[in-house]
Amino acid sequence: MRRKRLLSILCALVAAIAMVAQEPATPIKYETMIVRLAEIEVYPEYLEEYLAYANEVDRLSVEREEGVICLFPMQCAEDSTTIRILEIYASEDAYQRHLKTDHFLRYKQGTLHMVKNLKLPTMQPLDPEAMKLIFRKLE
Repeated sequence: MRRKRLLSILCALVAAIAMVAQEPATPIKYETMIVRLAEIEVYPEYLEEYLAYANEVDRLSVEREEGVICLFPMQCAEDSTTIRILEIYASEDAYQRHLKTDHFLRYKQGTLHMVKNLKLPTMQPLDPEAMKLIFRKLE
């Protein structure tokens, strides 16, 4: 009986820690967010290798970096060498920290010769409040 109770308490504690870990330590302000839509054209002979790098850096960045809200890579259905990555950072500071991480530097150095063209336009969200609704639907 005591073992069951201890196990229940342990499970509750793990669940509580998991919930706290999902909450950002500092609230995100829409006024300071950086939103980019990276436009990348990859040389066809490097496509599979590039995709592996991109998927890894995007996943690790979102998992490990508090200030990285979203890195969502997409491949154009009409031209597989055309990649778009929706990038959302909590602030300019979060973006600058991201650029210095080991996983980003590994991606950047590993893919430099694979990228034919790169544009990083900064976007202005038309309705920043709508982001709350979008991400809530994914829960």
